[in-house]
Amino acid sequence: MKSALFRLMPRTLRGRLSLVALTTAALLMAILTIAFNTVIRHRLQHQADDELRTRAAAVATTIDTSGPTVRVLETPNDQVLDTNVWIYTGTQLLEQPPSATAHSTLARSADSLVRRGGTHCLTTEEPDPARLCSLPVSGDRNKAMVVTALDLSPYRSSAATLLWASLCLDTVMLACTYLLTRLAVGRALRPVATMTDQATQWSAVASEERFGAARHPTELARLGASLDALLDRIRAVLRHEQQLTGELSHELRTPLSRIIAELDWWQARPRTAAETEATQEVIADAARSMRSICDTLLNDARQGTTTTPGTAEILPALHRLAARLEAPVHVTVDARSDNDHAPLEAGVQAALLERIVSPLLVNAVRYATSHVTITASREPGGIRIDVGDDGPGVPEPFTAQLFQPGKRADPDDGHGGAGLGLPLARRLARSVGGDVTYDPGHQPGARFTIRLPAG
Repeated sequence: MKSALFRLMPRTLRGRLSLVALTTAALLMAILTIAFNTVIRHRLQHQADDELRTRAAAVATTIDTSGPTVRVLETPNDQVLDTNVWIYTGTQLLEQPPSATAHSTLARSADSLVRRGGTHCLTTEEPDPARLCSLPVSGDRNKAMVVTALDLSPYRSSAATLLWASLCLDTVMLACTYLLTRLAVGRALRPVATMTDQATQWSAVASEERFGAARHPTELARLGASLDALLDRIRAVLRHEQQLTGELSHELRTPLSRIIAELDWWQARPRTAAETEATQEVIADAARSMRSICDTLLNDARQGTTTTPGTAEILPALHRLAARLEAPVHVTVDARSDNDHAPLEAGVQAALLERIVSPLLVNAVRYATSHVTITASREPGGIRIDVGDDGPGVPEPFTAQLFQPGKRADPDDGHGGAGLGLPLARRLARSVGGDVTYDPGHQPGARFTIRLPAG
């Protein structure tokens, strides 16, 4: 039953609102029509009773109750007064209409009124609807009773005509209500449709436009604010996905290059078993590095997921990164600690430590003239790692944009890169309570400082 009603419901909000308005108007008009016709019927019956009482009073003036017997006086044009009139003395019938019989329905109704006594009225339906009223006539010595009857057919006909007229008017009013409601609702919902189309278009092109700037009624303003918040979330999700895709591509490029280079080298000519095993080990190590990169970045990208605590020895991690680098032959990489007696440990996992340091080290090797230095040291509250090179350094006008994703000082300098490494390193460091900063006073070259919690 419910499913059938659901299928019959209009699919559009415009149709549903129009149906609600039509149903409400129909109920209201039904109540008004019933009340109106009930009042009309009571009013017509009251008019009929007034006419009967008037005729009865007129007939009563022709009855003489002062003598020993009740007499009906003859008056001019009394045939009008004699129409449907019964005159009784006590319960004895004195006069009745010429066309009436003693056993007719009207005669029996008149006898019933006389036996009840007093002023009363009743309605009969057979053979035709009629209304009868009684009126006592009191005298000094005798009493009489006058009963008058009136055909109700004209009154019933008037009431039926008014009922059909009201039903026709209700039908016309309901049709007009439905059409006007559809037009009004359609016009009221037109801005909503426009806002929906705009929201779809803006979300697809990541537009900066918003609904809050436009003037709308209160309800549409609230809808616009909700859509603005939705668009902002969509933009944030798209931006987050683009950032994650770019970071994964940036970080996976190096191990993929190692795998491709090893495969090309292995396929160049026949290799010994030892060389093949070495190639497989390099490829396996690169694959493990790729898995570590994916796990680290995806775990960090999950909102609400805290980084799993851990510790990592800094120097071994720095040596592993230096060994994986494809540094030019003229560039040397030196990783050292200012405390050779006690190992330095950072309060992060080894994979995350490598992901933070790797972009800085790759940039240093890329731009260094001959030497890259990585120095790990302990400072109050944590661990400090300095990555420096003797290259040209960062142009001073570009330092403000250094950690912005996709920004490069000179995109045409011949070096690969998408401008994502430094922002990634800073974001990962800040996710564990650390930071990555640039030292503008370092000369020559560039130096970046990583600060991490101590292990």
